[in-house]
Amino acid sequence: MTRFISLHQPSISLRRGFALALGTMLVFCQAIASAQEVEPALSDISQSEERARDALMNDVRAYLQRIEGIETIDGAFAPGLTEDLLGLGLALQRTGDHEQAVKVFKRGIHLSRVNEGLYSRRQLTLLKGEITSHIAMGAFEDADERQRYLYRVQSKTLSDVTRGQALMQHALWQRQAYEAGIGEQPFTRLLNMWGLYRLALTEFARVDGDASLTLLPPLYGMLQAQYLISGFVGETATGEYRTGGVYGAEESQQIGYRSQAYKQGSSVIRAIYDVKVAQHDSDPSDPSDTVAMMLMLGDWQLWHGKRNEAFATYAEIYGELAKDEAAQGLREQLLGTPRPLPRLEGVRSLPEPSNEQDGLLLLEFGVSERGKVTDIVRLDDNIRNDDKAGDIISRLRRTPFRPRISDGMPVDTEGLRWAYDISAW
Repeated sequence: MTRFISLHQPSISLRRGFALALGTMLVFCQAIASAQEVEPALSDISQSEERARDALMNDVRAYLQRIEGIETIDGAFAPGLTEDLLGLGLALQRTGDHEQAVKVFKRGIHLSRVNEGLYSRRQLTLLKGEITSHIAMGAFEDADERQRYLYRVQSKTLSDVTRGQALMQHALWQRQAYEAGIGEQPFTRLLNMWGLYRLALTEFARVDGDASLTLLPPLYGMLQAQYLISGFVGETATGEYRTGGVYGAEESQQIGYRSQAYKQGSSVIRAIYDVKVAQHDSDPSDPSDTVAMMLMLGDWQLWHGKRNEAFATYAEIYGELAKDEAAQGLREQLLGTPRPLPRLEGVRSLPEPSNEQDGLLLLEFGVSERGKVTDIVRLDDNIRNDDKAGDIISRLRRTPFRPRISDGMPVDTEGLRWAYDISAW
């Protein structure tokens, strides 16, 4: 309803107008006061950032002055230049000038080769710095080329445990390069990944012995490589998830390696078990190592479609845990609900579901006794998720599950409700 103000009541309208004006003025004054409080804070932040930039540039200028002084006295190829070139390159990186940093690192590497020979440990830090700047600029092909050169230098200069650690880092790079599609033969990256982890295992075993815990990281890396070789698509090396398929042009090559992957992965699982039970503090009465190994083996069998072997393994686990009343909770935790495969850190097919809340993709589905997803129904109505929902549902439908095990037998499960934050995909 429209309200009319009588012209015969000027005092009331004036009072209201004055009150409104006064209220507006108070709000305005409060805004000015708030702005005056915020302004010094913003000014302090700006001054702090400016001081930080000045400090970085002072570092750059200091290195340039030292380099110029050495060149004036000892020439452009003076051995003492290498360390200051490294410092200058790192300082340029901190300023964000990666293009100049690459040039400085390359000059340092060249000087090292001139003064110390083709392969020297002094090159390693320079090469790592150059690779970091290439990656920061998105020059992944250049980073890959320098990564290969770094591997050659490390193979000539490192020994003992340091060589094993370097091999582990190169294996991780091969996975990252595979996921990024760097190079013309991405699948070869996975074979390289497997080979590098195996070489790292050999180095650690030679230094620390066949039962050392240092063997576990390369062994798990080898198992990750075998999952990838067998066609896995899911969790990436950075912890994100993909919904796309394998590289189509290389599927036939992957199929050729699949049978080998099964045997090699089974051997790796056995080796992981041997290392764990060999530890001096292992309690022979504690079945956890045995159960973990058997569960890993059963999942590996089911992943490769060997259902009879997998279900026999799960039944054996169920029976082992049924012997001890204290293990009932563990049995329910491991076998009481379906789980997506693989269940291995670093190569999980799906993120862990979130608690149901607004804004998330919410799905209800079942899992058959054979580990197949059935009857997927979308329950949320958040249109923001529409673009990715179809991909995620398709991924879920393709993912094999370890079915729920009851009385030692796989059984159907209905009414699973999982919520997903699509930002993880």
